[in-house]
Amino acid sequence: DREERIRRRAHEIWEREGRPEGREREHWDQAVQEIEAEDSEAERGPVMPDPTVGAGSEPDTGGTKPPR
Repeated sequence: DREERIRRRAHEIWEREGRPEGREREHWDQAVQEIEAEDSEAERGPVMPDPTVGAGSEPDTGGTKPPR
């Protein structure tokens, strides 16, 4: 569940920062932000490239045509 994910992430942050005392709220808030970002990214799904980008354009030959 979401709260358990936040709890685990806050604990990871706490350990990564050397287990400092008195920063529980800061670690919790950071964990909430990270989990929310992950969840919103997952809801959007993968980003697909725009198929129209570059469609129909000629390759750039630097102003000259290749020899035939």
